[in-house]
Amino acid sequence: MKLVEQSLGNLARTIPGATRVFHEYHLDFCCGGRHTLREAAQGKGLDAQAIAERLAQLAPQGEAPAPGWAQCSSRELIEYILVRFHERHREQFPELIRLAARVEQVHDDRPDCPHGLARHLEDMQQALACHMRREEQVLFPLILRGMDAAARQPAEVMRLEHEHHGQELAKLEELTDGITPPRGACNTWRALYLGLQALREDLMEHIHLENNVLFERV
Repeated sequence: MKLVEQSLGNLARTIPGATRVFHEYHLDFCCGGRHTLREAAQGKGLDAQAIAERLAQLAPQGEAPAPGWAQCSSRELIEYILVRFHERHREQFPELIRLAARVEQVHDDRPDCPHGLARHLEDMQQALACHMRREEQVLFPLILRGMDAAARQPAEVMRLEHEHHGQELAKLEELTDGITPPRGACNTWRALYLGLQALREDLMEHIHLENNVLFERV
């Protein structure tokens, strides 16, 4: 199958480095992972074939190398998600909220100040904390016990919540001009946006591994 006709989720999980390309073009490979590359590119007015050529350079002749996570057990993948993303998100938000509140306080008079960012991050933190807790207490134990039939409905609920997280990321980018620090931004402002960029990439990778790899198994 041509790369342009494959889903973003499939490309992301089978071509190492594809997610970096998708970030560059602002293509949603996590919540929008079921869209083909052609559909996603057309939706943003991009040249799908040009992006496919970039991906082909990562996977010679369009053939994807053996995917790492597809070969791992669900237990290994869940353990990775818990440590790499669940614990990481819990560490990220308090400091980002503190930095955002500081920037809003000090630079309130600037028109490019991200007004409302700290409150938005607090809302994201609360929603994500509840989401991760339900995964840890309900969905992941069902998957680990091999109860795929019982895990399907909770997995679909988690997919729906991922859509909400994706919308919250979009709002975060709107508040921060694409997470781009303005001219003359102080060190605190720049540190905040650097942390927000890391959060965005981490959360997208987190959702991708769940939607397009783990949940596909059930």
